[in-house]
Amino acid sequence: MILIGDSKSPADFSLDGCSFYSLEDQKKLDFITARMSPERHYARKNIGYLLAMAEGAEIIIETDDDNLPLPDFWKGRHRMIDAQTIEQGGWVNIYRYFSDANIWPRGLPLDRVQSLLPERSVLPLRLMDCPIQQGLADDNPDVDAIYRLLLPLPIRFRQEPSVVVSKGSWCPFNSQNTTWFRDAFPAMYLPAFCSFRMTDIWRGFLAQRLAWENGWGLLFHSATVWQDRNVHNLMRDFEQEIPGYLHNAAIVENLADLILRPRKENLLDNLMICYEKMVAMNWIPKDELDLVRAWMKDVEQIKL
Repeated sequence: MILIGDSKSPADFSLDGCSFYSLEDQKKLDFITARMSPERHYARKNIGYLLAMAEGAEIIIETDDDNLPLPDFWKGRHRMIDAQTIEQGGWVNIYRYFSDANIWPRGLPLDRVQSLLPERSVLPLRLMDCPIQQGLADDNPDVDAIYRLLLPLPIRFRQEPSVVVSKGSWCPFNSQNTTWFRDAFPAMYLPAFCSFRMTDIWRGFLAQRLAWENGWGLLFHSATVWQDRNVHNLMRDFEQEIPGYLHNAAIVENLADLILRPRKENLLDNLMICYEKMVAMNWIPKDELDLVRAWMKDVEQIKL
């Protein structure tokens, strides 16, 4: 386990089986990203990703400090999956396949919350290559501030077969119970110059667009963690989510229109093209591009 500290982290933190990196430890690393990343920001997780890559990880499972594993969390993960698949489906409220509640994932455009989905029974079963896999979370799932302010929790999802979101379909995914296989590691970059509540969501949209060029699907599976959520100021969360409420639909429309190059060898170049579009549309400031370049150099140095 790799744990990345920040300015609020105790300098003497210790846990069996855990490699803790304080801010001072991070600055000593041979990663440009470690020296350039802003403090007090969730995107410092990027440094942990790079460390895991450099140590030869074949799979990275990322989580947050308020997620606790259920027994199925410890089961093996497989990249090639026979699963029901949605292709060319537009926006997908994936929670609808695991619950009858009026619930939606953080990042889903609000005007798509009530959109109808194909019934499970008509979804084709396909063998899909899924190097990015999102697990759900019980009790306090990943929902937006509007849901938390107005609708009931906790929620327990049904244990259901996995669903793959494929080319032409979009669903927000987060960084709380997420599995990445090595080929997809370059797409893990979390933007640092955007809202805290959008960094993993926007990362997810870009990762989905990159996945299309490689014939990959995004797998969603039943909950393997439950969340004992840290205390949040929900109105502050709402404020931080406003860029997503306003722009997420336009972001994916613009990403879908980009001309990218197929094959995993082009992932980093394609990533830069996506971020250049985000900057051109004024969704992210141009300072982000310097960090993306640093990430690219660090990943290239690791030689995945």
